[in-house]
Amino acid sequence: MVNKGCYTLGSQKSGIRELFEFGNKRAEEVGRENVYDFSIGNPSEPAPAEVNQAIKDIVDNIDSVKVHGYTSAQGNASTRKAIADDMNDRFGAGVMEDNFYMTCGAAASLTSTIKALTIDHDTEFVTVAPFFPEYSVFATVGGGKLKVVEPDIPDFQIQFDKLEAAINKNTQAVIVNSPNNPSGVIYSKATLTKLAETLTKKSAEVGHTIYLIADEPYRELVYDGAVVEYIPSIYPNTIVCYSYSKSLSLPGERIGYVMVPSCVENWKEVYDAIAGAARNMGYVCAPALIQLVIERCTKCRPNLEAYAKNRQLLMDGLIADGYTVADPAGAFYLFVKAPNGDSAAFSEIGKKHDVLLVPGGGFGCPEYFRLCYCVPEDMIKRSIPIFKDMIDECK
Repeated sequence: MVNKGCYTLGSQKSGIRELFEFGNKRAEEVGRENVYDFSIGNPSEPAPAEVNQAIKDIVDNIDSVKVHGYTSAQGNASTRKAIADDMNDRFGAGVMEDNFYMTCGAAASLTSTIKALTIDHDTEFVTVAPFFPEYSVFATVGGGKLKVVEPDIPDFQIQFDKLEAAINKNTQAVIVNSPNNPSGVIYSKATLTKLAETLTKKSAEVGHTIYLIADEPYRELVYDGAVVEYIPSIYPNTIVCYSYSKSLSLPGERIGYVMVPSCVENWKEVYDAIAGAARNMGYVCAPALIQLVIERCTKCRPNLEAYAKNRQLLMDGLIADGYTVADPAGAFYLFVKAPNGDSAAFSEIGKKHDVLLVPGGGFGCPEYFRLCYCVPEDMIKRSIPIFKDMIDECK
C-alpha cells in the first residue's frame, strides 16, 4: 500500500516535462538542431564568473569539514547576514539575518511557507492566473486548497472584483509571482498598491491577517528599465520566497530562502512555523557549499544581454507574423495567444513541426501558450518562418 496522492504525483509527469522528453526523443531521431524546444525554463546563460571562482576558492582554501558539514537548520548566520545586507542596500528593507531561512530553492520555500500557514483542511490559498502550476500541488499536499482568480486579459494584472470574491474566512494567503511565469508580466506599483488595500480591507472583514506570499525567482530578470517593486514596503504582511536558480543560473544547486520581514504581524511566530514546517518535511540545512558561495556572491547580477536580444527577436518575429503577445517585461518567457484559440491543439500543430511550446491550460489560460526564450539565438531565427507556417495553418 502507498499514498495514492503521492503515487499520482509520481506517476504522472507534468506537461512541461512530457514536452521536454518528447523533444529529447525527437532529437535522437532528427537531430538536436532540428528540434525547436521552447518548453523548459533552464537558464542558457552561464553562472557569473564570481560564482565559479568562489566555488574553487572555497574548496581549495576552507576546511573541508566546514565546507561539507552541517549548517544550522536555518542556514549559516554569515550567509543570511550577507543576504540581509544586500536587501538593505538595494531596497532599504530593514531586515536582519534572523529574518531569513535558507532553503533548497523556491519550491522548498513555498512548500514550507504554505504548510506553515495551513490551519486545517478548510484552509485556502488564492492565486491569480496565469500561475505556476505547482502551486496547486504545494497547497493540496500541505493539506489546504488553491483557488484561482481568472486572468486579466490582455494586461495580465489583477481583476480585483474577482479577487475579492475569492477571499473568505478560510483564506490564509494570496500568492503572487512577479515577474510572472509564464507571462513575463510585472505587477505595476498601482496594482500592488490596490492589492495591499484589498488585503488590508479583507483581513479586517474576516478577522485575521491575510498574508501575501511573493514568489520572486525572476526578480532580477527585467528589461527596458522595468521596475520590480519591493512588496513588503507596500504590504507589510508579505513573506518573500526566493531562489538563485534564475538570477545566478544555478537551478541544479537548489538554493534559495524564505524572508519573513519584521514588519509581518507576529513575524517571529510565522518564522518559527515556517522553520517547523521545513523540519517536518526534512528541509533543514540547505547545501553548505552553495550557502558559502551565495555569501560571497549576493551582489552578483545576471547578464541579461542574450536574454534581452532573444526576447526582442522572438517577440518581433511573432508579432510580424500576426501573433498577440503579452508584454514580457521580465523573466525569460513569452505568453502568446494561440491563433486557433486552443493552446493544447496549437501545441500539437507545433509538435508536427518539431516546435515545442507549452499549452497554457496548466497556467489557467488555455487560450495562451508559453515560449521560453533562454535558448540559442540561432534557434529563434530559424524558428520564425516555422511559426509563420503554423499560424497560416489556422487560417
